[in-house]
Amino acid sequence: MEYSVKSGSPEKQRTACVVVGVYDKRRLSGAALQLDQACDGYLSQLVRRGDMDGRSGQSLMLHRVPGLACDRVLLVGLGRERDCDERAYRRAVETMGEALRDAGAGEATCYLTEIAVKARDVFWRIRTAARTVEALLYRFDRLKTETASRRKLYLRRITFSVPSRRELADGEKAAVEGAAIGRGMNLARDLGNLPGNHCTPRYLGERALSLADEHPRMEAELLDEAAMEELGMGALLAVSRGSREEARLIVLRYRGTDDDTAPYTLVGKGITFDTGGISLKPAAAMDEMKYDMAGAASVLGTLQVAAELELPLNVVGIVAAAENMPDGRAMRPGDVVTSMSGRTIEILNTDAEGRLALCDALTYAERFRPRAVVDMATLTGAAIVALGHHTHGLMGNSNGLVNELLGAGRHAGDRAWELPLWDEYEEQLKSNFADVANIGGQPAGTITAGCFLGRFAGKYRWAHLDIAGTAWRSGDNKDATGRPVPLLSQWLLERAARHAAGR
Repeated sequence: MEYSVKSGSPEKQRTACVVVGVYDKRRLSGAALQLDQACDGYLSQLVRRGDMDGRSGQSLMLHRVPGLACDRVLLVGLGRERDCDERAYRRAVETMGEALRDAGAGEATCYLTEIAVKARDVFWRIRTAARTVEALLYRFDRLKTETASRRKLYLRRITFSVPSRRELADGEKAAVEGAAIGRGMNLARDLGNLPGNHCTPRYLGERALSLADEHPRMEAELLDEAAMEELGMGALLAVSRGSREEARLIVLRYRGTDDDTAPYTLVGKGITFDTGGISLKPAAAMDEMKYDMAGAASVLGTLQVAAELELPLNVVGIVAAAENMPDGRAMRPGDVVTSMSGRTIEILNTDAEGRLALCDALTYAERFRPRAVVDMATLTGAAIVALGHHTHGLMGNSNGLVNELLGAGRHAGDRAWELPLWDEYEEQLKSNFADVANIGGQPAGTITAGCFLGRFAGKYRWAHLDIAGTAWRSGDNKDATGRPVPLLSQWLLERAARHAAGR
């Protein structure tokens, strides 16, 4: 998809489709009023007749409107003008994208970006629109053979309007950023949607290598099980022991500034399929455990965004990739393993494997002397009980870092919520036979998982995102979401801006 930005009156646009908004109770937006004047009240007559009342989610495609240079006009319902906030705006852009996706128009000029949104400027509106459209037009059909199931996509280009020429440069930058973030989300979705027999630890490593080949400032390194054994990664290797697929530790480095500048480090859980191991999961919906590598997918997606936008900072991505399978060699409840840090871990439940893989990756991150480390993982079902499917769970050992991520999530519309990481919860991880147990019982399961990881992240600023409820959707529209790529990308953009300003 191509995106561009221009300034000009809607009635003069020679394009396949002009998109304008209609507020609740049939009130035309500013751009719609301009069109209405040029076509002698044609639009206002339509809305008075009840063809369009402006409800959120409503759309109406008009063809060959008299007096206009465009082939089509798409009216998009905006809801009540006083309620036009971030959520309402995204809904309007999604409605536009859905209507254009199913139309025959190859291009469109969008005037929704001129609509006032509470506390958000035109830069935010254009970036959000580009990201939303890019993600909305995503389709995963690479494994389908029937051509009838592959719908042709006619739309190739969207032009976003800005009120004045002074805003063109900022608008173009916003469109570039939004499209890059959308593509990063779609990479994460592609990896997540691939089934476990396609997306193996080996495949994730190969995808990281190809990503590095595509971007000159990026390089990838893959550590096999022999190398991990040498490093003493007994926790990660315990997870992979029951699988015929070898584990991989994937290290992806983006260099956007001087080599001696400390990097921001992203660590992702890459369990490409999780049966639960000996602590076998129930059969229902077990197919969705292919999404247990969504944290890893988000690392790759975010690194791609950083490389495409050539952010002036260094970023390291670390992925702990393995399968968790039941086998004669698989780890057992009651086993004690030694992590790379030297701490011993009693495995009370083999389905709490993500934290075992991540703890060695967090220890490995120390060698990069990072400015900050953020890990993301589909770690606990308890996160879904606590927060549902809307919000990431967030914990960390640095109030500053946690606040940065909370703010980035709010700005990106990819929100997180802080959970307490207090010493009282540490009591639940006591073990009679090792330094720490890998589970702390049912109460506060998301928090005790964070406490476990925090024991391996004490040498740097660290935060943990539990994305178990947000990384994919279930049901008839089953699909990876690409989250938290928007939050992480916004955080890195803000870090890059501070770096450029010398702060």
